[in-house]
Amino acid sequence: MSLDVDYYELLQVDRTADEKTLKSSYRRLAMECHPDRNPGCDKSEAKFKAISEAYDVLKDPQKRAAYDRFGKAAFENGGMGAGQAGGGFGDFSDIFESFFGDAFGGRQRGPARGADLRYDLEISLDEAFHGKEAEITIDVASACGTCEGSGATPGSGKRRCNLCGGHGKVRAQQGFFVVERTCPTCHGRGEVIEDPCKVCRGEGRVDERKTISVTIPPGVDEGTRIRVAGRGEAGPNGAAAGDLYIFIHMSRHKVFEREGTTLFCRAPISFTTASLGGEIRIPGLDGAEHIIVVPEGIQSGKQLRQRGAGMPVLQGRGRGDMVVQIDVETPTRLTARQKELLREFRETETGAESPQAAGFFNKLKGLWDELTE
Repeated sequence: MSLDVDYYELLQVDRTADEKTLKSSYRRLAMECHPDRNPGCDKSEAKFKAISEAYDVLKDPQKRAAYDRFGKAAFENGGMGAGQAGGGFGDFSDIFESFFGDAFGGRQRGPARGADLRYDLEISLDEAFHGKEAEITIDVASACGTCEGSGATPGSGKRRCNLCGGHGKVRAQQGFFVVERTCPTCHGRGEVIEDPCKVCRGEGRVDERKTISVTIPPGVDEGTRIRVAGRGEAGPNGAAAGDLYIFIHMSRHKVFEREGTTLFCRAPISFTTASLGGEIRIPGLDGAEHIIVVPEGIQSGKQLRQRGAGMPVLQGRGRGDMVVQIDVETPTRLTARQKELLREFRETETGAESPQAAGFFNKLKGLWDELTE
């Protein structure tokens, strides 16, 4: 391909084409004639080198201005050097970007967003049941109030970085390859602050202590993560803030244990209630008194389930269950009369299924309840 071909003709654009049009045309042409797509084709390789050189010049405002005025002569005899910053065969970052997006060689898109923050919050099981409004205090980098996060003294402004031409990155030729790195002058922002703010020293943010209100929804559990958008650290030079993540931890409850939406507790009952059946009352986290029916003949360790008396479903509807484990208590301090009744009961145990034995046991229960009132 002739070296005298105009750069604009090579890229098939008008002389007034903007940066977006230049890049779009370059990507299309580069993929069409890339050597990997045309193995062994010298013509495609030569065209690829030529359009890479043309794009490297025209995408840089300073080089483009020199080319428009002097043509290729601007880069000869020690001039700006069309190939010094990635011409010839080597604008690989733009090729990678055309195939893989911004992950390879993409241009800097302005200051990065602020960092995310983590806060560990301990709450009680009752608070997890009902939900709550919590206030937390954090130390965080916030947007500077003096310069409103811009980093510049009020009344001053920013200018385009002279080193990178506003791209945020600089390139250097190393043999066959082009190395691209963040601009050391503007640190990737593409702009330079003329008069930095005296309060934040040009960073656009300052450290401060903040108190933030957080809504804890009903049903949260150990390890639940609550995201508070935009309440993390402010980004440098006016960039978006990160997020705040609240990690929930549960304190131990004196009655209930929890597994998901199920509540577990233990209920001691007398051996007469275990034998004859009855009812026990369990105060729930919802403030209601739940009546648990104990069937006769229940054994210690048996579990009884009360549907819908457990924890709320997080961000859903309904509630889990309450599971009550029965512990049959053996009395340890008996009066003489109680011991006499138990001895009499023991003598009838072998015939406990007879009507006579059943009547005696009912009488025993009545006497027992009377003695233990």
